[in-house]
Amino acid sequence: MRVAIPSWQGRVSPVFDEASRILLVDISQNKEQHRKEEYLPDQNPFERARLLPKLGVDLLVCGMISQTQQAAISAAGVRIIPCICGSMEEVIAALLEDRVECSELRMPGCGSYNEKAPKRKRTSGRVQCKEKT
Repeated sequence: MRVAIPSWQGRVSPVFDEASRILLVDISQNKEQHRKEEYLPDQNPFERARLLPKLGVDLLVCGMISQTQQAAISAAGVRIIPCICGSMEEVIAALLEDRVECSELRMPGCGSYNEKAPKRKRTSGRVQCKEKT
């Protein structure tokens, strides 16, 4: 699986629409295989939506994203996990442990989406998300 994460100063870029760089991370069997940085030359949402599949991206993990950009990327067949913040290394580690959607990586101010974010729970050596009770 190839994951794209917009980057800014070593962290997830707070707004995907304004990001000029993405980190591409290839993950197989919960291990990082390869990573490289790519320049995002255009801020046009439809051009970006066409670029991600050309780069082989399966999943976009990002901070905030406009509805137009989100719809265009989803229509291009790329899954999106929005409202994520943190250092690139924290987010990549969370991806490898299948816990990127857990609450500690959610951006503050994501509204009720943040309230519904699952808590993490360790089971059989793996970190899993558990819905809040």
